Amino acid sequence: MLKTRLVILTFLAALILGSLSACSTSSNTSEHLEMMALDKMPAEVQSAPVSVQTAYQFAAANPDLMKQIPCYCGCGGIGHTSNYSCYVSNVDDKGAITFDNHAMGCSICVDITQDVMRMLKDGKSPGDIRASIDATYAKYGPSNIK
Repeated sequence: MLKTRLVILTFLAALILGSLSACSTSSNTSEHLEMMALDKMPAEVQSAPVSVQTAYQFAAANPDLMKQIPCYCGCGGIGHTSNYSCYVSNVDDKGAITFDNHAMGCSICVDITQDVMRMLKDGKSPGDIRASIDATYAKYGPSNIK
């Protein structure tokens, strides 16, 4: 009788633990997001902290969205026109990317991109994402999108 109960309890515990792990969310911020391969990034990006790496990978792979997202770090003064331009300075007619190193040392740029990634994973629309970025980061300075 005791052995039967132990077997049943073990089975139930395994069933409960298995269902809990199926409900957990991944801590991988790149899951389900379009990302450029890390090996296509400059060496300094490849050796940067993971948050910087993923921000560069995401920005480079999502120009249409990221060109709609402003930056509030003050980089408009150096010619940046969106959060995208904190990462990418040029894409030539063959698609070759010239990366900008500005976001390597700017936590505001990276934080904005990480917020965009999180909200996109949460199913937010580009308009809602933009409104949230504006509301959160406008206190740091002017938008670089005119």
